[in-house]
Amino acid sequence: MQTANETITQTISEARRQIEVCNACRYCEGFCSVFPAINRQRSFLDGDITQLANLCHNCRGCYYACQYTEPHEFALNLPKALAEVRQDSWQEHAYPSSVARAFHKSGVAIGLATALAFGLLFWLIKFVATKGGGAGFYTVLSHNMMFAIFAPAFLLPIFSLAISLRNYWQHIGGGPIHFNDIKAAFGSAAKMKNLAGGHGEGCNFEDEDRFSNSRRWYHQLVMYGFLMCFAATCTATVLHYGFGMPAPYGLFSLPKLLGLAGGVILSFGTLGMLVLKLKADFKLSDERVRGGDTGFVLLLFFVSTSGLVLYGFGNSLYLSELLAIHLGAVLSFFLLTPYSKMAHGFYRLVALIRDAQIQRIKSRP
Repeated sequence: MQTANETITQTISEARRQIEVCNACRYCEGFCSVFPAINRQRSFLDGDITQLANLCHNCRGCYYACQYTEPHEFALNLPKALAEVRQDSWQEHAYPSSVARAFHKSGVAIGLATALAFGLLFWLIKFVATKGGGAGFYTVLSHNMMFAIFAPAFLLPIFSLAISLRNYWQHIGGGPIHFNDIKAAFGSAAKMKNLAGGHGEGCNFEDEDRFSNSRRWYHQLVMYGFLMCFAATCTATVLHYGFGMPAPYGLFSLPKLLGLAGGVILSFGTLGMLVLKLKADFKLSDERVRGGDTGFVLLLFFVSTSGLVLYGFGNSLYLSELLAIHLGAVLSFFLLTPYSKMAHGFYRLVALIRDAQIQRIKSRP
């Protein structure tokens, strides 16, 4: 059996072989940010291959346009080759990496087990925790208890991600960052520019003979839905600690408007992503981590949907159980973030920053 280092070396070597063929052909030059980045170089270090892999969005347009795929002797499958390098890079730089490897192998089982375990824990806590004496959720679990549980659960993954991204930045040879590098990267990420294809009609993720922006739109729903839910939590925290206004909040309050809208958008986005994944050709992705990919999307869907169910039935006799299920899913999601595919958003943003940095440096007179 191959060691992890041997697997990484093999996947990078295969990706380098295919990239060198692409660099000679250049038919796909305008498809996404990967190919202009390839064309700017003549040789590729391991860090360069990892950087290119994290620029790739696996839209698959290059594969279906390529004349050198099987049965040609070159047997190019660049989406798969880059997906494998990309996955290895997330696992290699994760802290600790052993948790990332376990999740990417058995993501559905781990996500389900942790969510159920934490849900049971929250349900049991209600029998021993000091009640907050407030309304809504705080009749079940005090605000101080929630803060004591979720503050570390949020900060520890941020700390882990920071270490991972620092390791990744050093591996790809990143230098001092300018404001314009960050601006360009965030602009590209906000529009999901690289999921639009070189012509703006979308990609071929669902069907090789049809261009579609569905994957781009679902990605945007997931991203903006998550950001709105996070903003709801932040505004509620400010209202609670800054203005002495504890939950529950009215329907037309800012936390509730952001949370409900974000939850609905996030549920639709994750459901759409699940449908697309079932339609897609797995031979063009990293088949080793199918469970991890699916587990992440399912967990995020469950977090958003259980939150909406909790809001709808929060005044029922099942408040304790619904709250335990939702909080268990949320806690599981936070703690698994550095090791699930949620980390790909952070890596891709850093890769876009590095790409903007390289373009800026090469444009100097």
